[in-house]
Amino acid sequence: MLFQVGGQGTRPTFFEMAAAQQLPASLRAALTYSIGVLALRRPFLHRVLDYEDEFFSLLMLVLETHSLRTTDASFSESLYGLRRRAVKIKAMKDDPRLNPGDGIQHSGLEKRQRVLSVVFLVVLPYFKSKLHSIYNKEREARLQASLWGHVDERFDDADIFDRGEDSVIPRGNLDMESSVRTRLTRKIQKFIGACYPLLHASTEGFSFAYQMLYLLDATGFYSLGLHALGIHVCRATGQELMDTSSRISKTRSRERERLRGPPWLKALQGALLSGTYTVLDYAQTGLIAAVFFFKMMEWWYQSAEERMSAPTIYPPPPPPPPPQVAKEGIPLPPDRTLCPLCSQRRANPSVITVSGFVFCYACIFKYVSQYKRCPITLMPTTVDQIRRLFHDV
Repeated sequence: MLFQVGGQGTRPTFFEMAAAQQLPASLRAALTYSIGVLALRRPFLHRVLDYEDEFFSLLMLVLETHSLRTTDASFSESLYGLRRRAVKIKAMKDDPRLNPGDGIQHSGLEKRQRVLSVVFLVVLPYFKSKLHSIYNKEREARLQASLWGHVDERFDDADIFDRGEDSVIPRGNLDMESSVRTRLTRKIQKFIGACYPLLHASTEGFSFAYQMLYLLDATGFYSLGLHALGIHVCRATGQELMDTSSRISKTRSRERERLRGPPWLKALQGALLSGTYTVLDYAQTGLIAAVFFFKMMEWWYQSAEERMSAPTIYPPPPPPPPPQVAKEGIPLPPDRTLCPLCSQRRANPSVITVSGFVFCYACIFKYVSQYKRCPITLMPTTVDQIRRLFHDV
């Protein structure tokens, strides 16, 4: 056969590995949906959604560490009856009668491999998620800059603070360190925006290549991370499952025997230890139930008829940034209560709809009637686009 489809042998099929790899994403979607529903009645849960990456990574850190420590498998792999085994390749003489896999021996995971497995399962996906969010923000900023110009070239009221009516203070003079930090942050974001597509394409390309090679039975490593760690994922036999259960029981018994102190303190520590293990066991069971519940609800509420008949609702677009100030235009006065044309306090304040700047009605009406443009941005306009403001704030 070209590739393995059945469930024979200790080598998992491609579909088992793919299902185990996709389980954390389904688990995250189920938890996010459940917390979002609960947040409708408990607003404080919105804080959990604001730090979704951190909370989910912390949860997976606990689960993956506990699972690797007790079963030599990740959380999702243990649910599918899979185990991680360290690969040891023996140097053998060339013999045409030998199979390619005859020189491979499997053994238990070392401590270093468990720690690095947690890094590949939790830490690296967390940093990748953060880089992806930074890249999305930088891409949106570049799109807005291409449409509306750069932020530095626009007139922004946030650059000044009003104190009274006749005084303004530049922000840069108040907090130079903040401006330096902002420039450094922007440089880092631009660097990430330039490098992340290449990094993302490289990781996805390696992942696709390893999966294709695993599907064609050309390698025993399903991913680049497993290859770097020298780990094969194998099916657990019935005896291994029984040995795992007994090993977990022995480990918990040894930890109870290590407790020191008076009898009442030992009893208290033993109860806390048993409670911790019980919570972890129930957490694993609850997370599995949450995944299946989410999949059932997704199937129930998103049928094909609903997707075809329901209209697509997009979020409202963000408001456009302030327009650019033309270099040949009239400069803005330092006091925003003054008219840029007559440099006097505004009388009958009126706004041009195309730019949003406020002038005296008589001044702007005369200027627009003669030049047909905004005096500050030089954008084309007419007297019909002048609007009276009844509250000059």
